[in-house]
Amino acid sequence: MSKSDKHLPPLGPDEELLYEHDHRGPVSEFFAPVAGYGVTITSFFRPTVTEQYPFEGPFVQPRFHGRHQLNRYADGLEKCIGCELCAWACPADAILVEAHSNTPDAQYSPGERYGAVYQINYLRCIFCGFCIEACPTRALTMGHNFELSEYRREAEIYEKHQLLVPLADGMLAPPHPMVEGMSDDDYYKGEVTGPTQRQIDWVRERRPEDSSLQSAQQAVAQPVEQEAAR
Repeated sequence: MSKSDKHLPPLGPDEELLYEHDHRGPVSEFFAPVAGYGVTITSFFRPTVTEQYPFEGPFVQPRFHGRHQLNRYADGLEKCIGCELCAWACPADAILVEAHSNTPDAQYSPGERYGAVYQINYLRCIFCGFCIEACPTRALTMGHNFELSEYRREAEIYEKHQLLVPLADGMLAPPHPMVEGMSDDDYYKGEVTGPTQRQIDWVRERRPEDSSLQSAQQAVAQPVEQEAAR
């Protein structure tokens, strides 16, 4: 009897005890001493589900919230516009964003601004995903990488160069102008499919040693060659 039951009034002659246990039959009485081992015994006959991590890769769900990443458009410009909405939405105050203005000679993202400074403190981050929900351009997403253990606390503060995804084949490293005739709305709608020859020429004139020029040139030349072959 619990302490709270002691304060209840006694039952009358016609009242029924509502919390009395059901009567056990002979079979239940016989197995009662080992009933608590039922789950353990049935588990003996199930296949082993232990993952051999780190010798085998981790298996996570498709919507798993792992380490963040800053994405790019198809021509290589950054999606982050430095609006700081992710920082405002973060309940743990783990994100720091500082925006700078784009200029004709230094265009890093479509529109007027870009995220010049982007930091995420993974000592604070709770991986809630509020930041990616607040991002208006889908610049910030979360991948499947959860291996974030470090030996130094300062190493858990990730900078922009660690979060920004590498250039894919065919992308042109910024800064460079936007695709001619395209606005920032066209970028947001996904109408930009890759760099143009004018963007490549702009980068080649100012940064002839840029390693992304060859890949971008091949991406531009390939559709032309395929059209000529037809």
